[in-house]
Amino acid sequence: MNESAFVNDIIDRYITDEELKRLLITHSRMVAQKALSIAREYSGPESAPDLQFVYDAAMLHDIGIVKCDAPSIHCHGSLPYICHGIAGAEILRGEGLDERFARVCERHTGSGITRQDIITQHLPLPPGDYLPESIEEKIICYADKFFSKSGDPTAEKTPERVEASMRRHGPDAFDRFLKLQKELCQNQ
Repeated sequence: MNESAFVNDIIDRYITDEELKRLLITHSRMVAQKALSIAREYSGPESAPDLQFVYDAAMLHDIGIVKCDAPSIHCHGSLPYICHGIAGAEILRGEGLDERFARVCERHTGSGITRQDIITQHLPLPPGDYLPESIEEKIICYADKFFSKSGDPTAEKTPERVEASMRRHGPDAFDRFLKLQKELCQNQ
């Protein structure tokens, strides 16, 4: 499956650094392919996922990194990296895209972020719950955990490595991850 033309237009408009663009597109394509694989196998209680939306939204889920400060991955903005989801949602809303795209950006970080996480961890995010809700949000959030933008962006992490990483975010985040895994990977 290929991304819709508007996806490349948005990436080209916002990501002008060629190294960042190459990294973002590589990472996003890996996430999109994994998300499509999960979406095609999904047989849970929710309606079948919209495959084209899953692919396009996965391609745009990290667009907000351009506004963040993470020099090791060619990002030279001013926001802390944890804000990339909120920044991406702002970009996509400004582009007039369907709200579903903005929600994917906001809700893919970690296994979702709760208002309580923001308060107790003193995260520099607007107060709110940023938990994936729709099946497409859940799939992209989950698929994203298997690929990193540091190191080799094409190397898929093992489930054990992803679980170890999620454990470091605390028991609540880890439990949310396991819930996503159980819901999405019944047939895998």
